[in-house]
Amino acid sequence: MPDVRSTLAAATLRLGERADAEALLLHALARPRSWLYAHADDVLGKDIQAAYAALLERREAGEPVAYITGRRGFWSMELEVSPATLIPRPETELLVELALQRLPRDAARSVADLGTGSGAIALAIAGERPLAHVTATDASAGALEVARRNARNLDIRNVAFVNGDWLAPLAGRRFDLIVSNPPYIEAADPHLVRGDLRFEPVTALVSGQDGLDDIRRIVREARTHLQPGGWLLFEHGWNQGAAIRPLLVDAGYGKVFTAKDLEQRDRVSGGCR
Repeated sequence: MPDVRSTLAAATLRLGERADAEALLLHALARPRSWLYAHADDVLGKDIQAAYAALLERREAGEPVAYITGRRGFWSMELEVSPATLIPRPETELLVELALQRLPRDAARSVADLGTGSGAIALAIAGERPLAHVTATDASAGALEVARRNARNLDIRNVAFVNGDWLAPLAGRRFDLIVSNPPYIEAADPHLVRGDLRFEPVTALVSGQDGLDDIRRIVREARTHLQPGGWLLFEHGWNQGAAIRPLLVDAGYGKVFTAKDLEQRDRVSGGCR
């Protein structure tokens, strides 16, 4: 019978990705990654082999590893994800970093996360700033169920989740910081029918012909929900910074900027009231 080492080698050839092969095997075994290093010579039983083969078939069909395992790492957290939520990505951590720079550790601040999905951004901020009061909105009830479970599993209690479209459920409220990772892909983008994007909720990805419909709405509406000196920060596509900065200026925001990600691509823009 095959051992762990040979099974992973064969799976890596099938998938072309060692990390995917490992993640799926560990999921089938219900073991942590550290287990692999001490058990490479362990023989795998028939039940595990069958379960692993089924997982590999799903990945070969294009289903994202995060949806197969139901888990995804983000910031310092392990999050539950589902097809109701966007899969958190490493580049979104820049948005968290920029948000934390604007939130003192020793003072209470109010934060809104618009379109929270799995709760990744809201929970990362709340975990790093326990004195902050974070309100996370999402139009998807299914996504909010996932986000609430993540908050409970991580024992992060300074987040409230509210069902509603962007700022609609926050009428009359003002915040020191508003953050969002809204949809920003163009409707005709060919990437939507390739790779992992085929399986993610289209409403969390696409925003009109130029990808900016939801960003325009957030920019337009968020300013009246900010305290004086409060910040709006949001993620966007690598080629959208030049179009977004004038939107912020025209809406009356100050200190408008665009920050680049680790690959030196425009990734986050914002401004303050």
